[in-house]
Amino acid sequence: MIKTAIMGVAGRMGGRILSLLMEEEGVKVIGATERKGHSVMGRDAGMITGGEGIGVLVSDRIEEAAFDADVIVDFTAPIATLANAEYASKTGKAMVIGTTGFSEDEKKKVESLARGFPCVMSPNMSIGVNVMFEVAKKLAQSLGDEFDVEIIEAHHRLKADSPSGTALKLGEIVAESLGRDFKKVARFERYGRIGERGKDEIGIQTIRGGDVVGEHTLIFCGIGERLEFTHRALSRDNFARGAIRALKWVVGKPPGIYTMKDVLGI
Repeated sequence: MIKTAIMGVAGRMGGRILSLLMEEEGVKVIGATERKGHSVMGRDAGMITGGEGIGVLVSDRIEEAAFDADVIVDFTAPIATLANAEYASKTGKAMVIGTTGFSEDEKKKVESLARGFPCVMSPNMSIGVNVMFEVAKKLAQSLGDEFDVEIIEAHHRLKADSPSGTALKLGEIVAESLGRDFKKVARFERYGRIGERGKDEIGIQTIRGGDVVGEHTLIFCGIGERLEFTHRALSRDNFARGAIRALKWVVGKPPGIYTMKDVLGI
């Protein structure tokens, strides 16, 4: 039995992961957290998602919620995730991190802390998106420099970071495959008289609105032809199922950072 603690259990992803875990064999939720002062504090974690009580009260202390846990699942915010990673580093507990919006320094901090615990970290836990990452690599290598690359991503109006972590990851994969420095070639905004497109540019454009779960389109524009590869998330369950697959996989692994590519064996 894998004992799991869920951070940010009242959030969109935390709640879906909890709901699916309540039906999962071989896994038991033994702890749950939310930020200090949240309205769900002290309530039964199962009931706040509309399900039955599971005897786990929401806490604002990871030390309490994850004391007996084998793995910590975290889809919160960078500052909170860093604090939780520090706890995992001290205790050696495994983590699955789906938080996005990290700065480069924050990513390096997590990577440094993960020397003390096994951690699956991915901007997108969807199996389909992670296959998309692999396809993006092969397409870029095959098409080369003769095709212009654009990425369009769309999410709900409440998403805090932009562009999405998935869009940035796609851009990084394509840039690496083409031998480019992503930080130098990424183009996040176009407005006014900007001149013709730079040959090495990788454009990333953002749409925010309504309740869009998540859409990513990778476009290769050539002369006389265009390839478009799109992933549309129809619900958050596909991300949650990927996270569950990751938490089952990571327990017992040596310390270090792993990705969904490792989990899926691709």
